[in-house]
Amino acid sequence: MLLIIAVVGVYLIIIYNKFISLRAGINAAWSDIDVQLKRRYNLIPALVDTVRGYKEYEAETLEKVIQARQQGLDARSMEEKAAAANMLTGTLGRLFALAEAYPDLKANTNFLELQSQLSQIEDTIQNARRYYNAIVRDYNTKVHSFPDLYIAQKFNFTERDYFELDESEAEAVKKMPKIDL
Repeated sequence: MLLIIAVVGVYLIIIYNKFISLRAGINAAWSDIDVQLKRRYNLIPALVDTVRGYKEYEAETLEKVIQARQQGLDARSMEEKAAAANMLTGTLGRLFALAEAYPDLKANTNFLELQSQLSQIEDTIQNARRYYNAIVRDYNTKVHSFPDLYIAQKFNFTERDYFELDESEAEAVKKMPKIDL
């Protein structure tokens, strides 16, 4: 009887520790995304300064980029940061699409370098997002799997949200040109 109780106890400890491990993985993966988002936000002022030099450039789009960056910097929760990241991705996509109409801007080496850096960061964010979502999927599956769900309920392990692109923002990313320098 003691052996059965010991085996069940060890099994419950293993389940609990797996939840702890997955939760730590989720937090680390989110931290990676957050670092990349901050890198992207740090490039925006230089991009805005470069584009402002072209007086005929559309000021409304530039203002939306600035607002989206500020919303990202002000965001506190994961949901707010994800929404702000999606908004900034969409506004950057529109900014780069509009740049196609301005040959002088497209030829500006500073603009091209910033565009290249932002494209690289977008790729890194996309990879970090996939990794984060994979860990969240594993964690959420465990939260709802038998018998793990009893441990999840007992110790308040709750389902986590995925970090997803809005469909309109995903389309903007697809349209963002890739520049090789």
